[in-house]
Amino acid sequence: MPRMRYILLNKPYEVLTQFTDETGRKTLKDFVNVPNIYPVGRLDYDSEGLVLLTDDKQLQHRLSEPRFKVPKTYWVQVEGVPTEEALENLRRGVDLKTGFTTPAEVALLPETPQLWERSKPVRFRANIPTTWVQIRISQGMNRQVRKMTAAVGYPTLRLVRVGIADLRVDKLQPGEWRDLTKEEVQALTEDMAAQTAAAGTFKTPGKGSEYWPGGVRPAGEKPRSTNRSGYTLPGTKPAGSSRTAGTRGAGRNATPGKTGSKPGPKSAGRGSAPRKPGAAGGRSGRS
Repeated sequence: MPRMRYILLNKPYEVLTQFTDETGRKTLKDFVNVPNIYPVGRLDYDSEGLVLLTDDKQLQHRLSEPRFKVPKTYWVQVEGVPTEEALENLRRGVDLKTGFTTPAEVALLPETPQLWERSKPVRFRANIPTTWVQIRISQGMNRQVRKMTAAVGYPTLRLVRVGIADLRVDKLQPGEWRDLTKEEVQALTEDMAAQTAAAGTFKTPGKGSEYWPGGVRPAGEKPRSTNRSGYTLPGTKPAGSSRTAGTRGAGRNATPGKTGSKPGPKSAGRGSAPRKPGAAGGRSGRS
């Protein structure tokens, strides 16, 4: 059985985090010629830095799942010099109108980091200084870091992902990639296994139907008969159904009495008012 591949790529600026593009833009295929691997998560077209690619579908799913907290570290060049209040807002969480961001680790970099030259120089205003900020988050909202800095008044000029969990960009230049070491793969898989075990003790809030990591319901957790959307799980009754099994049509399968009396009305025994004992139509208590 061929071994699985785990590849760390330094994605250049203006490259799509996918292998095809109908408009002719650069994609991962221009840099990584390895079949059957796919990116874990995404990195915006106008962002640079680390992208993990693998053919390990289980690990790919877990690393991409929002419930599994995989920290990613970014070096962000912003316009202006952020105040301590702005930094604290980023740490606490920012309202992006589509929802609040989760708490982040945020710190000013003491000096300009030693990075490669970008393929297109950053456009900035000469009379306004810029600052480099390190932001570490485990959330993955669309263009999250850019929206976060803009929300506190400091637009992002350049964004570089320098870390995924304990993986670092180090000496990888734009367009270069390397295979993960056995130790790095083991560390990732062990971390995901630990998070899976922890996540298996609760259900994600707001889910309409039963879903548990790995498809295994925790021991002692009773299955729900229905979900919030009204979908009835197989083998259960719809919510609000209080009719006792066998009530509908009671008497249909009763053994006919051996009496010469004429049968009662057709509706008898199908939900109509019960007949009094001794009434025409045969014996009572046939249900």
